[in-house]
Amino acid sequence: MNKKKRLTREARFQQLMEEAWRLIREEGTEALTLGRLAERAGVTKPVVYDHFGSRTGLLAELYKAFDERQTALMDKAIAECEQALEPISRAIADCYIDCVDTQGREIPDVIAALAGSPELEQLRRQYVRIFIDKCRRLLAPFIGSGTLPDAAMWALVGVADAVSYAATGEEITAADAKAELATLIRSQVERFRK
Repeated sequence: MNKKKRLTREARFQQLMEEAWRLIREEGTEALTLGRLAERAGVTKPVVYDHFGSRTGLLAELYKAFDERQTALMDKAIAECEQALEPISRAIADCYIDCVDTQGREIPDVIAALAGSPELEQLRRQYVRIFIDKCRRLLAPFIGSGTLPDAAMWALVGVADAVSYAATGEEITAADAKAELATLIRSQVERFRK
């Protein structure tokens, strides 16, 4: 008798996450339902509901995984680079673009789906604020007694999203997106330096 090995809860969660990303890549976020995910993963609906609770919970987990990957890449890059404005601005830009590029067109779709729900949009804004605070801390040594205002930081995020999505959509190269974002980061620091 050939029995299937039962996955641990963590292994099942990872399998479902990978299948969810694959489903979005192949069919878009509109096709992402817990029932469809269960079907594609070869499990029952209650298994998927047990892990995510709802479609909103699944989208939140997908965005959280993306954000954690982006944070880990950025932390590693910052730790390994020279602590000067140019290399730090390049590290921030490179990590942002690389992480979106690695995830492909799926992350813009997930972010668009997040915007469709007040609860999910609040979650995304929470992660953006964490990113803004991290960048502000990283750039603080280069701004003198000045400060990077919230509007300037949100503008950086807006540009980062725009150029990363343009690179993912092959409208510009990833190298051009990275260079433009790094230049903007440096110019914002110079603009508010005192």
